[in-house]
Amino acid sequence: MREPEPLTLFTRDAVRIDAGHSPGNRALCVVLVHGFTCSWRQPPLRRIASVLNVHGGVIGLDLRGHGRSGGRSTVGDREVLDIEAAVATARRRGYGRVAVAGFSLGGAVAVRHAALYGGIDAVISVSAPARWYYRDTVPMRRIHWVIERRVGRLAVRLARGTRVAANGWNPEPEAPHVVVSRIAPTPLLVVHGDADPFLPLEHAHQLYDAARDPRELWIEPGFGHAEVSVTPDLIRRIGEWALVQR
Repeated sequence: MREPEPLTLFTRDAVRIDAGHSPGNRALCVVLVHGFTCSWRQPPLRRIASVLNVHGGVIGLDLRGHGRSGGRSTVGDREVLDIEAAVATARRRGYGRVAVAGFSLGGAVAVRHAALYGGIDAVISVSAPARWYYRDTVPMRRIHWVIERRVGRLAVRLARGTRVAANGWNPEPEAPHVVVSRIAPTPLLVVHGDADPFLPLEHAHQLYDAARDPRELWIEPGFGHAEVSVTPDLIRRIGEWALVQR
């Protein structure tokens, strides 16, 4: 894959978003949305983009508060505006259809964006939480410590360059499972691994059960969590699924 074309996007609430565009088949563009503390510039996301690029164009973006983007992370709330800016860019570039593929936090935001804004042709949610405040695994308890405590926010800013908003949610955004039924008739694909150390399969089932057709649920044997665990074969199958949706 060629080096992506750098893009600077601006959201409707005036946050600067760093993104990269890998041109491809004009029939489809996949907006690629990373998980918490990640970036489209990191090797796992670049590998995913290279596989998806076989099927169409790819726009990867850094959510607010991540990487080179401005603002602060609202951990699933106003990030829907970041996706909306990337989708609008894909439309302006002349792609016939636009799919949004999100991982972990990005998967939750992809669901919320599709439900609240629409205007896309397919949604893929990988390793995503169905509801907020889940603390029943050690990794998720660590994430909540990072988000909710001042020392945690400082630590993640220094270690990962992720800036988290200190004032929390006001009001609390609707959880993915609450809004997912609004996505229909846009096709939805929910992907989850049976070896996910962060979020057990109940999250995938809760999302899928609350959604309406057209929808699919893929439970992947041996798959862990999100970008760092996804295999090229799984990404290839996701790209093929997105390409045939109408």
